Amino acid sequence: MNSASDRRAFLKQSSLVALAAAMGTNIVFANKMPKGYVPLLFDEKDALKGKSPEMIVQGDKPWNVESPVHLLDDRITPVDKMFIRNNGLIPETIDVASWTLTIDGESVKAPKTYTLAELKKKFKPYTYQLLLECGGNGRSGFQPQASGNQWGQGAVHCAEWTGVRLKDVLADVGVTGDAVYIGYHGKDQHLSKDPKKESISRGVPISKALEDETIIAWQLNGKDIPEFHGYPLRLVIGGWPASVSGKWLSRISVRNKVHDGAKMEGHSYKMPKSPVSPGEDVPQTDEYFKIIESMPVKSLITFPKSGAMIAPDAELALRGHAWAGDRAIKKMEVSIDFGATWKDCKLEAPANRLAWQHWNVKVKFPSKGYYEVWAKATDDKGNAQPMVIPAWNPGGYLNNACERIAVKVG
Repeated sequence: MNSASDRRAFLKQSSLVALAAAMGTNIVFANKMPKGYVPLLFDEKDALKGKSPEMIVQGDKPWNVESPVHLLDDRITPVDKMFIRNNGLIPETIDVASWTLTIDGESVKAPKTYTLAELKKKFKPYTYQLLLECGGNGRSGFQPQASGNQWGQGAVHCAEWTGVRLKDVLADVGVTGDAVYIGYHGKDQHLSKDPKKESISRGVPISKALEDETIIAWQLNGKDIPEFHGYPLRLVIGGWPASVSGKWLSRISVRNKVHDGAKMEGHSYKMPKSPVSPGEDVPQTDEYFKIIESMPVKSLITFPKSGAMIAPDAELALRGHAWAGDRAIKKMEVSIDFGATWKDCKLEAPANRLAWQHWNVKVKFPSKGYYEVWAKATDDKGNAQPMVIPAWNPGGYLNNACERIAVKVG
């Protein structure tokens, strides 16, 4: 069986004996399983296949899986350490040979459909390292608790994607002058499994869609995109909430208005236009909310792991990454005295626009005892990470407070 979806189809027709044999153990209470039920190990459990055992499961219907920050130490995030944020269920069947991408919408001269093979043959491929971060990364820091997965700081990665530029495909199709937005459509299933419902269908303004780094990708880190990251085709848009990078991509609509698909409504991936009181019930209309676009300035300390213990007089080597949505990082600093003073770090240029930037620094501590290392990035417009969690919002979005780790000396 070539894919997880093939295995699931097989298992749904299998006997309990076959299921137990495949699992390598007996299914306790098998006689109480609902008819036609497929154990999680064989249903959506494939999400964790090939993932680090240290990954944190936030939810399994759909799968939402976070990376502990110390696992994000690689310069290019490997697949086994990449977070998963799904809104629906993966397609039941994935037939690469017959997979197509259709470009349609009010603002195309005429709809056009491409096979995967045609996309690869007709257009020049490009490879970029692109930062994808969930809009709700850091949500667990907000009080009172905001709605949604209670992410720590590990719903972010910067991997290498290969595909064709969306702007080249749109040029081939022909876009009219009234184009305002694009919206994607994928083949993932709604949680209800109602084929008439989409689990998510978001988009970006046409100006973002036409950037060089906005690509229709079929490779991740030099290999086919894994199933749970959108195989065989994914829209990848760096620097904005990862929810605009549609998985299992089958259609892109060029719109003459702001896209109105699933998860574009209410306060999904939106911020209040004006400050609100913690816990305040805000009307979920465009009068009060604006769509999140470029992600804010942020950084991580990926080494050492929080709780590090070092000897007196030892020098501690710190490193991590920083990013700022559409912008670049111009300064990276750390503090060991709760933000009273700051030390500049060595900051590298990004591999390409919209990739994160690596930083490192060595620090010494004046005496034995407990310390916290705080990290603060500043972007090229002078925006710096706040030292405290930013203002509360109903969706728990955009927590970009200074990253910090605990260190004990002595």
